[in-house]
Amino acid sequence: MGILDFLSKQFVDVIDWVEEPGQLGWRVPLADREIQNGAQLTVREGQIAAFFNEGRIADMFGPGLYTLDTSTLPLLTAIMNWDKGFKSPFKSDVHFFSEKEQIGLKWGTAQPVTLRDPELGPLRVRAFGSYSFRIKEIAPFAARIMGTLGEVKVADVEPQLRAAIQTALATGVAGGSTAFLDLAASQSALSDALKAAVAPAFAQWGLSVESFFVESLSLPEEVQKHLDKASSMRVLGDLDRYAKFQAAEAIETAAAQSGGVAGVGAGAAAGLTIGQAMAGALGSGASAPAAPAEDPFALIERLHKLLEMGALTQAEFDSKKAELLGRIR
Repeated sequence: MGILDFLSKQFVDVIDWVEEPGQLGWRVPLADREIQNGAQLTVREGQIAAFFNEGRIADMFGPGLYTLDTSTLPLLTAIMNWDKGFKSPFKSDVHFFSEKEQIGLKWGTAQPVTLRDPELGPLRVRAFGSYSFRIKEIAPFAARIMGTLGEVKVADVEPQLRAAIQTALATGVAGGSTAFLDLAASQSALSDALKAAVAPAFAQWGLSVESFFVESLSLPEEVQKHLDKASSMRVLGDLDRYAKFQAAEAIETAAAQSGGVAGVGAGAAAGLTIGQAMAGALGSGASAPAAPAEDPFALIERLHKLLEMGALTQAEFDSKKAELLGRIR
């Protein structure tokens, strides 16, 4: 080993950090090396450089280019008892930290969260979404996360952050009184509430929650099928109104065809009568007696009015009239 190689390994005169995606903190490898007095320190945008003495932060530098001497390292100078004319190389731990927002991170419930719904009873709910964070306070992050590690990446802290989110979700959602359907209908408000709930947990590590989104709330498949069936029953609950609606649609469809309304008049009238009979039977129970038949002469009179309106042809009217008269004994 030559003398130049020896000196290059002992003294550092340029300190900077070109960070990679996902890096949060990096310790400058200075084992058995000293920083040259007057060395150049480069701190890029979104970075913080910190000089440590015995595990405690002495001086910190934001973005910029610095010459390291007693004037730019006032706290370290005081700790080391350097005088103003100090020119010798010195030892110090140097860490870089990224203050950039770490975006596009996903969170989700590893296990369903039990929600006591005021309308549906106990429900097992799953939730998924995304969030972003950044380093806000260097001291707690350095003490509680970085420590003596040479590097910290987003992947190293994600499991802890997701656990904090899961806890906030279980406490905020499961412990609340808001119905599941209301939660699902207002995901923006739920996102804001959960962001506020997870903020204290992130803050203890020196992190801040920059954004938080709830993208999906879901129930077990069997529960969802039950809700779908209940919704369908509510929609079709009034069979009489449903039958009238179907009859009206049939008339409108026939009017647009070549045969016009005349071709569907009797069918629509019969369908409406059947729908009303079904609604009456279901409304009073399956064992209830059928409603009494209407007077055949009254029905013939109504059919004659349909004939005069053009809704029935003469042949249709004669056929229906003969059928009704045949019922009279």
